[in-house]
Amino acid sequence: MVTPENAISETAGVDKDAPLKEDIRLLGRLLGDVLREQEGEEVFSVVETIRQTAVRFRREADAGAAKELDGMLKILTRDQTISVVRAFSYFSHLANIAEDQHHIRRRRAHLLAGSKPQQGSVSFALCKLQNAGVQESAVAGFFKNALISPVLTAHPTEVQRKSILDAEHEIARLLAERDLPLTPKERAANLHLLRAKVATLWQTRMLRYTKLTVADEIENALSYYRITFLRELPAMYDDIEMDIALQYGHEGTPAPINAPYMQMGSWIGGDRDGNPNVNAGTMRHALERQAATILDFYLDECHTLGAELSISTLMVKCTPALQALADASPDQTDHRADEPYRRALIGIYARLASSARALGASNILRKEVGHAEPYAGPAEFSADLQVLIDSLNANHAGVMVKPRLATLKRAADIFGFHLASLDMRQSSDIHEKVLAELFSRAGVVADYAAMDEDGKVKLLLAELAQPRLLYSPYIDYSEQTVSELAVLGAARDIRQRYGARAIRNYIISHTETVSDLLEVLVLQQESGLLRRTRDGAAHLDLMVIPLFETIPDLQRAAGIMESMMAIPMVRQLIRQQGEEQEVMLGYSDSNKDGGFLTSNWELYKAEVRLVEVFAQAGVKLRLFHGRGGTVGRGGGPSYEAILAQPKGTVNGQIRLTEQGEIIASKFSNAEIGRRNLELLVAATLEASLLPPPSDAAQMAQLAGFEAVMADISDRAYRAYRDLVYETPGFTDYFFAATPIAEIAELNLGSRPASRKATRRIEDLRAIPWGFSWGQCRLLLPGWYGFGSAIGGWVRDVGSDSNERLAQLRDMYQHWPFFATLLSNMDMVLAKTDLAIASRYAQLVPDEELRTRIFKRITQEHADTLACLQAITGNTDRLAGNPLLARSIQNRFAYLDPLNHLQVELIKRHRSVAHEPGKVDARVHRGIHLSINGVAAGLRNTG
Repeated sequence: MVTPENAISETAGVDKDAPLKEDIRLLGRLLGDVLREQEGEEVFSVVETIRQTAVRFRREADAGAAKELDGMLKILTRDQTISVVRAFSYFSHLANIAEDQHHIRRRRAHLLAGSKPQQGSVSFALCKLQNAGVQESAVAGFFKNALISPVLTAHPTEVQRKSILDAEHEIARLLAERDLPLTPKERAANLHLLRAKVATLWQTRMLRYTKLTVADEIENALSYYRITFLRELPAMYDDIEMDIALQYGHEGTPAPINAPYMQMGSWIGGDRDGNPNVNAGTMRHALERQAATILDFYLDECHTLGAELSISTLMVKCTPALQALADASPDQTDHRADEPYRRALIGIYARLASSARALGASNILRKEVGHAEPYAGPAEFSADLQVLIDSLNANHAGVMVKPRLATLKRAADIFGFHLASLDMRQSSDIHEKVLAELFSRAGVVADYAAMDEDGKVKLLLAELAQPRLLYSPYIDYSEQTVSELAVLGAARDIRQRYGARAIRNYIISHTETVSDLLEVLVLQQESGLLRRTRDGAAHLDLMVIPLFETIPDLQRAAGIMESMMAIPMVRQLIRQQGEEQEVMLGYSDSNKDGGFLTSNWELYKAEVRLVEVFAQAGVKLRLFHGRGGTVGRGGGPSYEAILAQPKGTVNGQIRLTEQGEIIASKFSNAEIGRRNLELLVAATLEASLLPPPSDAAQMAQLAGFEAVMADISDRAYRAYRDLVYETPGFTDYFFAATPIAEIAELNLGSRPASRKATRRIEDLRAIPWGFSWGQCRLLLPGWYGFGSAIGGWVRDVGSDSNERLAQLRDMYQHWPFFATLLSNMDMVLAKTDLAIASRYAQLVPDEELRTRIFKRITQEHADTLACLQAITGNTDRLAGNPLLARSIQNRFAYLDPLNHLQVELIKRHRSVAHEPGKVDARVHRGIHLSINGVAAGLRNTG
């Protein structure tokens, strides 16, 4: 149990991680007990022997241990193999739960001990800002105008089933309960329930036998709202108000922040890029389910409030507005005549129930007392709640507002009736095909796609100036054109039904030209989403957002936006948007295209140039960061990533994707989820309001750093491209030495693993590309090219190596961008294991190819480690984050066996994969189970 006294002693030192070790031992023991009970002593013994041998292989690089492992794995029966894989997989899952609980425990220990605010908290950020001379008015202005939006996306690396997540959520709750003062009977009961839940986990199918549908992905995402967002987001707003009041010396009730500065976004059901399963129907379904989820929450809270607010006018007065609300209620029974709050809430409940039905809900659990008209929108619902709040405050009952009513009012303002804004996304080449057909069938131009860029822009602007449409209901169009126009029509209907915040963004993948953006304006015009008033002014419903993904796209980004914003009609539309325009930057494809270091540098440069262009145009820039789970796809700690952004790029506005299994890692526990949401706010607050360096010496230093980075990036790019795209046989090596083929077969998500049915790296999606390298423990996209680049630059002809190394150390010490880059790479290298990777290399049948490429990879790995050590001075990985270092080390004993088993199973599977009727479904299942376990063990694999 954590108390203020032992919290202080823990913070001072003894073994802060002892409770974590105890929890891991407990869960491991329970899993072992379940394994014995369910599978027998023999299987338990096999698991332990494999674990011990794998530990020996790792610690001693023992060739004998490698042979022993091979021997043991080869003689396992198919059923034993499945049991062993499941055992090690579930241990990884249970270790994650224990670690999350320990993070919560340590945070509470700091709070109980009265420790200074921790980095990443809003309290810490406010203290930092005040020390820098930032006034409270600036902080208030930030929250009034900010938009911070985590956007949930579904991707093929999301390996967890909802049933597994639910069981693990209960295990986390029971584990947290053990920190409370329990009686011996309560502790025994807790242990029994824990054992039962671990047994449930063991008897629950870990994998999906059918392909995940978009509807399944929508339901998975909604579970995190129920667990975390619905309650934790409004509660965070309350805490931040209090933090501001405390930091700036106010007493009493803190000033309210009424602006919804953090709002949720989603791609699930609206992201069509490369996913043929997303269409107008999935968009409608997504909003129906989102609306049902938030309205269920509101209905439950209103019902509970009705029970709680038993206030009688025989005891205290109420406001006339509250009395009017009560009088309008369908509940007119005499025995509640003196209880206006209850009557008002019964009326609010009835209106909510009608609203829910009008928005597609069909299963309202508690029937309302009587009929009431639905709300016209969430603003009316929020206004009714404010009537209750005002009456309580005016009649000595303000203390009753906060527990539930204030949270419900806050939720109504944040989530509306739509829950989260659904983004639309499609590839630019699809838009071009649709418009080419529309132009051709309307007799405007025969071959739009063959026109040059100037011709396209001229034609599109002419079309936008026309009042008539290209589309005719009396002409037959291709299935693709019909589908795309139906999607836009659905967006129009959804906005009318659920409100303008339900859908407000249209993202264009592979934006390469100005015409790519204008095409979507024309398509919106065709669908009634771009309209003109009688005075000729255009009104646009969906902001058109370019997504710049590849290295060349990033290099063109600023020029495209400069040209786009110079078009008078576009400038007028931006003015209508409040002088704001969003630009999305893709981390995944730029990394696959140019490597880790170059991707980060090109993103940095693109951001700096975009800030300049937008400042010249007088438009506020909002960047949308398409980050993935792995460092190679822009992953890593969000707090540090936001602070490492170039100055001027945040400015109170930021959106970023939360993808795949990272959603589970961050938001499947309410307290961990709350902390992750606060990190985003704190980082955005600091990045927006902390004064930038302004003296000449600092500016000159930054310019020098950027010049070095440009040189290093060029070298890293050449090294990466040379291996991945220019080395003969590399594609064959990749497909043989990683489980990419098996990942493509796994029922992970609704989206295909590759954009086209080829084996070309160019056509492979960046997500399974990174996922595959994580499975074989090379994590190559997160570090390859760094050693060649740094080593070559330091030893460049005619340069002073010591002087150059000193400059790199200076960059590490004084440039957040470079420090974060190295910190993320350090984390990746801590998870990299060449010994394990060498066993995957043995899957490559061509010995010469295997030796040639693996030798290059191992040499680059050694050079990268040496260069990282020379710059940071740290010989050990994650020297600055010992908790994470211990966490990773502790996992290896249970993660390594999964990798060894995966290699053996892949050998068995591939040996018969091309022989009809010989593929063993259990072997196939074992591979997929091992993929799940390794992903859980690494935690950020996609």
